[in-house]
Amino acid sequence: MKPEVIIVGAGPAGIFAALELLERGMKEVLILEKGPPLDKRCCFLRDTGRCRQCEPCNLLSGWGGAGAFSDGKLTLSPQVGGFLGDLVGGERLESLIQEVDQRFLEFGAPSRVYGLPGDAMEALAKRCVQAGLHMVPVPVRPMGTHRCSQVLAAIFHYLKDRVEVVFNCPVEAVKLVDGYKEVITSSGEAYRAPYLLLAPGREGNRWLKDQLIPLGVSFETNPVDVGVRVEVPAEVMEEVTSVAYEAKLLFNAPTFDDEVRTFCMCPHGEVVMEYRSGLYTVNGHSQGQGGTPYTNFALLVRTAFTQPFDSPVAYGEYLARLANLLVGTVIVQRLGDLKMGRRSTSERIKRGLIEPTLAEAVPGDLSFALPYRYLIDILEMLEAMDKVVPGVNSRHTLLYGVEVKFYSLRPQMNESLETPIPGLFVAGDGAGVSRGLIQAAASGLLAARAMGDGVRG
Repeated sequence: MKPEVIIVGAGPAGIFAALELLERGMKEVLILEKGPPLDKRCCFLRDTGRCRQCEPCNLLSGWGGAGAFSDGKLTLSPQVGGFLGDLVGGERLESLIQEVDQRFLEFGAPSRVYGLPGDAMEALAKRCVQAGLHMVPVPVRPMGTHRCSQVLAAIFHYLKDRVEVVFNCPVEAVKLVDGYKEVITSSGEAYRAPYLLLAPGREGNRWLKDQLIPLGVSFETNPVDVGVRVEVPAEVMEEVTSVAYEAKLLFNAPTFDDEVRTFCMCPHGEVVMEYRSGLYTVNGHSQGQGGTPYTNFALLVRTAFTQPFDSPVAYGEYLARLANLLVGTVIVQRLGDLKMGRRSTSERIKRGLIEPTLAEAVPGDLSFALPYRYLIDILEMLEAMDKVVPGVNSRHTLLYGVEVKFYSLRPQMNESLETPIPGLFVAGDGAGVSRGLIQAAASGLLAARAMGDGVRG
């Protein structure tokens, strides 16, 4: 095969780029994905309760990327979900979001949208303001983990006879050869094309830097997001989740004036563990139907580091490694124990009102893993939230850590996501331009259109 375009990564950015390239008449498209097909993405942790430390992690890599087993929330607002608006402007991003949403609908996404303007949303926003919180109004189309996998399977069925997809094929190197972009896989195979899209997903941020720095592409540092995953009885959050499904709450913690935000709210969901480059981190999923009696969400503290510090990903990894060092895996702690300055034990957890949905988490003390500043920010956020949803600041509330979002390095690019190297594009969470399904997919559309225009031009 002599591809016109090579796409590295079969997450939402790579998938939607392929869909767009086909619509623009480009027939020779090659997708290289280091993980397996969707039906082969078996997670032993979820199935057997024991993590086999797969490399790559099947929860993060494979067809659909990290979003394949997420709860599949489509956030339909340019105000959240990434940084594409900084490059293309809010109006154009709004149009891209609508296009991506329509395509998800065509492949089977559900019709219901939460968080639409109305009396209930206005009342909720008013209560948030009174508590010192800013609620970003965001229409959300939740698919749920099961439905999300079905949608991704439908897209694969459509694409599989139209593009070439090679699974279990990690790319080891990116080179420039005779005007072409060349990728070399772990098995030693080399592929060349005039256009290359690197969309490695959020866990490929460091890999992207390692490939592009030698080619002369510079990077800028995004803020780093570090925090915990909070788990409470579903009834505590029901007043919010029944109206908005996912409340995007922003708070300036008074002690340090840091920005704290909620992220990835999972009604009736479960806390899950991810394995990345020797590290265990925490996340949340929701099936969208049935599910557990609990709701979980992340509380993330955003820090914008200044010079000379330029290693936010390494910093996030360091904090996760501290938590792993203490207990060998993810830490879980009762909020009451944290406030009393003591570690949680299995006995104390059992006496609480919440049975941890992540059974593999080990009771411990998050204060030995997270900086004091971050802990104070999180505690102040929970106090503010308790004025809107009483019970979230209960001593029985569970905190899991550490949750880190690895999208803190953004390569130099133009408004079409093309790097200074002509024909070499980047997209998705790994490129630091998105942090969710919708904007990741939109970034794939954006890059594909620029490549299509280049071929015609």
